[in-house]
Amino acid sequence: MTRIVAGSAGGRTLQVPPRGTRPTSERVREALFSRLEHRDAVAGARVLDLYAGSGALGLEAASRGAAAVTLVEAARAAADVCRRNATTLGLSARVQVVAERVERFVARPAAAPWDLVLLDPPYDVPAAALDDVLAALVPALAPDAVVVVERSARGAGPTWPGGLVADGERGYGETHVWFATTS
Repeated sequence: MTRIVAGSAGGRTLQVPPRGTRPTSERVREALFSRLEHRDAVAGARVLDLYAGSGALGLEAASRGAAAVTLVEAARAAADVCRRNATTLGLSARVQVVAERVERFVARPAAAPWDLVLLDPPYDVPAAALDDVLAALVPALAPDAVVVVERSARGAGPTWPGGLVADGERGYGETHVWFATTS
């Protein structure tokens, strides 16, 4: 069972797509958002959740006070689950779901700069593809934006493009999380 950890929807259960996703564990989300809230990176932020799956990361941000959240998920069934989750949690006024490939979404100019970007790609997304997505994001980031990448602890970390500076990493069992900020 996947639940929102804290905030206005804390403790509420999320639906998870029947296959093809790997929701971030509650333990990892709790630690991740504790760090992000310590940096004042969530409340009032414009948040982009790429490879959203069930929407757990972006919905956690919305529950904790993000001003606007966009969930991007290519799989239609998963995007539908994201929409249902946002509605069930009472967060649909602040959450937009885009059913589109991440690469295509980030290739377009953003309507406004992103303050926080959360990327939890499927483990089979090649590092080079993730690097391309990160590079495409840079022009759409606000000053002092935070970018978070979650991957398998067995793989290498992201290659941060110009415009992003590594700002720490944390390991949680099989999951590893890397942080960067705009330079």
